[in-house]
Amino acid sequence: MRKACIFDLDGTLLDRSGSIPAFLKRQHERFYEHLGHIPFDSYKEQFIHLDQRGYVWKDVVYQQLLEHFQVNDIDAETLLDDYVENFHLDCQAFTGVVDTLQQLRSNGIALGMITNGRTQFQLKNLRAIGIEAFFQTILISEQEGMAKPAKEIFEKALSLLQVRAEEAIYVGDHPVNDVQAARAIGMKGIWKRDEYWPVPAETDGIIDHIPDLLAHFVK
Repeated sequence: MRKACIFDLDGTLLDRSGSIPAFLKRQHERFYEHLGHIPFDSYKEQFIHLDQRGYVWKDVVYQQLLEHFQVNDIDAETLLDDYVENFHLDCQAFTGVVDTLQQLRSNGIALGMITNGRTQFQLKNLRAIGIEAFFQTILISEQEGMAKPAKEIFEKALSLLQVRAEEAIYVGDHPVNDVQAARAIGMKGIWKRDEYWPVPAETDGIIDHIPDLLAHFVK
């Protein structure tokens, strides 16, 4: 019997593909004095290329971005600070996320989250899309001192939710850090399809939209 569902955040519940362009548009406008000579589409596309779906931290991204466009009158730290302080203002959840979480909770499913990233940054994003209160446990890699795909962070989430691995489903967009890692400790691993990543070699299911997950709890 499935008693718990544990989620990844970025690319799974939080729509980074929609949030990043919205944030970059406002950042480009805020620093127009320094960035205005760069066409916005070029600025956006280069950021997304360097960001690698969030797997490159933004101090590196901004340094490389400024070097690429040969910008010398603003530093990477200023843009990084702006990202840390303001990204949450443009965060968007995928369609159906809130309703799906509500339905799972209403049906007695314990909810958890495991996400890699900086603690305060990720918490602000969670709160911005209005889903923090749904989760009984939230593990963020910086705070925990360990990160996916380490089995220990999955085991801690299961322990806090008081369920066995075989009673839990894990949902994420990364084929290794999410799906493979969860399956390695006995959880069911559901892949939230993302065309950026290859299809996992082994998975317990593939969903295109978060509401599709509900079918896995009525079997």
